Amino acid sequence: MEELDVEPAEISIPGFGQQNRKIGFSWGPGELLLYETHYKSKDVRCSILNLCPFMYIVSNDEDLYSHVLRKLFNESHSIFVNLQKSEEESSSRTRKAELVQVSKNYRSVLRACMLEMLTLRDSTRDGAQNAKYSEQLSILSAMELCWSLCEILFVEAATAGSLLILLLDWVRAHVSEVDNIVQDVLQSESPPQHDRFWDAITGLVLQGRIDEARQLLAKEAAASLETRSMCRALDDLMKKMPVLNSTGSQTLTEFELKWQHWQEVCARHLQEGTFASSPPMETICQVLQGDEETLLMKKDLMATWYHFLVSRMLFTYPTVKPTELHSYAQVCLNLFSASESDPEPLDSILLAAFELDIHQVIKEFSFVSNNWWFVAHLTDLLDHCQLFQTHSLYFGANMREYLLLEYASGLFSHHSLWQLGVDYLDYCPELGRVYLELLIERIPLTTERKALKALRICEQRQMTEQVRSICKTMSMQALRNNRLGSALSWSIRAKDAAFATLISDRFLKDYCERGKFSDLDLIDNLGPAMLLSDRLTFLGKYREFHRLYNEQEFHEAARLLLSLMTARIAPGYFWFSLLLDSLPLLEQQQDGNTETTKVDMLRLALARNLARAIVKEGTLQA
Repeated sequence: MEELDVEPAEISIPGFGQQNRKIGFSWGPGELLLYETHYKSKDVRCSILNLCPFMYIVSNDEDLYSHVLRKLFNESHSIFVNLQKSEEESSSRTRKAELVQVSKNYRSVLRACMLEMLTLRDSTRDGAQNAKYSEQLSILSAMELCWSLCEILFVEAATAGSLLILLLDWVRAHVSEVDNIVQDVLQSESPPQHDRFWDAITGLVLQGRIDEARQLLAKEAAASLETRSMCRALDDLMKKMPVLNSTGSQTLTEFELKWQHWQEVCARHLQEGTFASSPPMETICQVLQGDEETLLMKKDLMATWYHFLVSRMLFTYPTVKPTELHSYAQVCLNLFSASESDPEPLDSILLAAFELDIHQVIKEFSFVSNNWWFVAHLTDLLDHCQLFQTHSLYFGANMREYLLLEYASGLFSHHSLWQLGVDYLDYCPELGRVYLELLIERIPLTTERKALKALRICEQRQMTEQVRSICKTMSMQALRNNRLGSALSWSIRAKDAAFATLISDRFLKDYCERGKFSDLDLIDNLGPAMLLSDRLTFLGKYREFHRLYNEQEFHEAARLLLSLMTARIAPGYFWFSLLLDSLPLLEQQQDGNTETTKVDMLRLALARNLARAIVKEGTLQA
């Protein structure tokens, strides 16, 4: 656990155990330290024994540290940013198609993470780790299931006719039991003799996969002369089953007339006993005819109540409207689950979706999810579909912004994902800037590279106070590690005159002790930055004096040294060094104008005497 920033707090909890106990707690980045503090005696020796009977570390964002889920966070970030940028570039005619594609992109990333998590789960031999992967896989699966349903109902906003087509695709993608049965049957030596042969055909019919069911039925017709005529009759029924299409080539009225006629044909076959000698085929015909008792009897082939719902709609009400789904959904859930207990959380989420209550979907998923990824991104997408414009929260932010703020705040508790959080906050117009200003200052600046990233973010957004805070923090860190050059560079960047003065003093004292400067490149290239403080100006000009002297520009060096001595900006402890520097110049034979040189030398000598007096005065005072 990372180091906590403040002293742990304490609260009193009545009735905790046998008597009142005190619980200490404190937040770290993404974690909570919780511990009991109960003292029976004020005696120090006794208090030691009773200190912290328990201690827990509670993490509120464990998913941030999962390798697979970090991939989800990273890849979905680019989808989110592109969606925000594309809003003003699209016409209303193409906007819906773009939003559907964005939704599919999110689901594609989810499925990729599911496959990776599945691989990890199947490859690990550690029981605890396997359980953890299984739990995360189930959460990802629930996310993808719910997201794809919301895509149909809210993003696609499917209407009667196309709605059932999309729901069938949804069921086929998320219920795999039938595929497992079919695979077992087809891999056997004689599929018609397999004990689950008819289950395979019935299961395919229940998912609306009629062509696949006919292909399997043909194997029975080829293998048995006794059932061949019945197989042909059942195949003819399935072949003539009216199918909705999404091209709009037929009206709903035309389809309903064809459907009614086909249902009458199915009922006539049942009345005439066409399949009476083959109970499995008679059952399939009853399914096609939409017999609810038969559908319920075969619920083991549908695995879930929502599969039962879609199959029931397929054979009883294929032109169901979105606003009618909720009543059928609740009935199917009640029929499918014999127990009278409360529905599972996932069932409640799906029911809310079928009721077209997107706010309840978001609320229910927020309760069961380990992180804010799902609700934040789904809400943002649906907000672009203009489904949340009228829904504001009591403190002013709308639901979209509130969830994005929570998600981004969680990202900021991670050592690298915090950079993603910045972009989410940028697209929160009400409170995003405030959150960013507060969160950016809580980032542990463990390296200069990380600090530079944070600094660049603040500079791009004109966050002056945060820029100064980061620079001061890094300057202090560098100074504690005796990295004077880095400390000075950060203090200059922060425009902190007081700290620049302090570090300049350290440079000068270091020179007094060692007789040379460190970090010459930095000092030589201070430029206008040396004007930040008098002490920094003196440091830069004194280094320039050394450069002139080394280049044998003695006349210019003498002039500069004289100005430094007469300007009175040199610290008292450094005057002795200045006196030593003046000696060789006083002895040096100089070229140029004789009168000017004499005056300069005279002034330098007077300055030396003044310096001697100052040094002597300082010694007496000491």
